[in-house]
Amino acid sequence: MEILGLQLDVRTGTLLIAGLSTVLCLQFSVTLLMQHRYHWTKPEQQKQILIIICMAPLYAVTSFFGLVEVRAGEVFFTVLESIKECYEALVIASFLKLMYCYLNVSTSSNVVPDEIKGRIIHHAFPITLFQPHEVKLDQKTLKLMQLWTWQFVVIRPALSVLVVSLEALDMYEGWISWAITLVLNCSVTLAMYSLITFYHVFAKELAPHNPLAKFICIKGVVFFSFWQGIVLSMLAYAGVIRAEHKFLDLAQVEEAYQNLFVCIEMVFFGMFQMYAFSPKEYYAKQVDHKVAAVKGEQEKKDE
Repeated sequence: MEILGLQLDVRTGTLLIAGLSTVLCLQFSVTLLMQHRYHWTKPEQQKQILIIICMAPLYAVTSFFGLVEVRAGEVFFTVLESIKECYEALVIASFLKLMYCYLNVSTSSNVVPDEIKGRIIHHAFPITLFQPHEVKLDQKTLKLMQLWTWQFVVIRPALSVLVVSLEALDMYEGWISWAITLVLNCSVTLAMYSLITFYHVFAKELAPHNPLAKFICIKGVVFFSFWQGIVLSMLAYAGVIRAEHKFLDLAQVEEAYQNLFVCIEMVFFGMFQMYAFSPKEYYAKQVDHKVAAVKGEQEKKDE
């Protein structure tokens, strides 16, 4: 493999590409984090944004370590995947919290603006199996939607610990694997349904904050990783991807491709985050705070 005129072996070249991609992703993310910290005018909102921004570099770093230890066993790769998936659960909850902050909604202190009370939420199947088709928006409804999101934050880590334990005991197979997958899919589906329903009801009020770009940024990371893994598995099954090195089996080669592609893709998601979570909307607020502080000092002097 030749990179920038240097003749490198496949492993070194792959690690170089993945390493440079990870560094670029970290640079974009750290720059955005520092911009928010410098314009720290809405802490409740920006705390959630900082959590979300860390998702892309986390995926890049864990994928890079997966490439470094490419000859590791299934338990190691399961742990790395679990770290990503558990953080995804936290990010989904943080995104909903961010949307609540934009609307000045607080379920803990029972604060719901009068202008959004009484709106009708239209549930779809299969939610209608345990909820009415039409529900009026109130404090109880908002708490329920928050619960639907946070259940994934609890279930995802619990299942990750269970899967890692079963992998270590060589018991993660058959009906156990299918049962865990079913529970996980139901959990993440309910969490995503809550987010989409919330966005649908408040699309007009949330429009100035560009929520769709934020949502795409979050789910795009997971979407690409998931479907990319499916495609790689199909290519491996079809014989397009082969284990041509005596030190690596087919599963490890497939995992190496997945980790390399994720490292590269996170560069683009890091760039997209700078648009989706731009701190510009906080610039004016910071100026207003400074002007108010100057006026206050001037009034004290006049007195």
